[in-house]
Amino acid sequence: MERRAFLKGAAVFPVAGLESFALAEVAAPAGATAIHVVSGGRDRFEEKHTLGYSTLLFKATPKETNGGLLMIEHLNLTKGGPPVHIHPHQDEWFYVMEGKVVFQVGNTRKTLTAGDSVLGPRGIAHGFCAVGEKPGRMLISFTPAGKMEEFFRATAVPNGPKMTPDVFARYDMKYVGPPLTV
Repeated sequence: MERRAFLKGAAVFPVAGLESFALAEVAAPAGATAIHVVSGGRDRFEEKHTLGYSTLLFKATPKETNGGLLMIEHLNLTKGGPPVHIHPHQDEWFYVMEGKVVFQVGNTRKTLTAGDSVLGPRGIAHGFCAVGEKPGRMLISFTPAGKMEEFFRATAVPNGPKMTPDVFARYDMKYVGPPLTV
């Protein structure tokens, strides 16, 4: 069969009947039936969470996104950060809103400031450490969300468990090493 004849036939066959599929409405996830505005510096649920080096605010949760996204804000980000780790199933995206933060992704270190962002792809070791003189502020998203909301609810509490290899494994992450130092 000549290439042109094949392409003409292939172009018609798969498209037949897909118009209704392509134009169908997608059902909203459970919990996403209303618009929820989350004000700056506020938590989606008006809760308080702390990791010692920052206050953590939930902005969008897996329940609202069918597990597709968790969005958090680190507020008052002071010197320090989490252990270097790997997410086998999530991409983690960081956006620095204020301050100065050193990131390591794989073997590369970069210093980011307000307006800069970096991706920590799934399967690649990464970590960050705030280094600015003033407290920083940063948005972080996890996609898909996986068990990240549960991880933060368990660890970002007074006297919560230390971020050890066992704790990371419980939430489908791999502990690679201690927090970054600069």
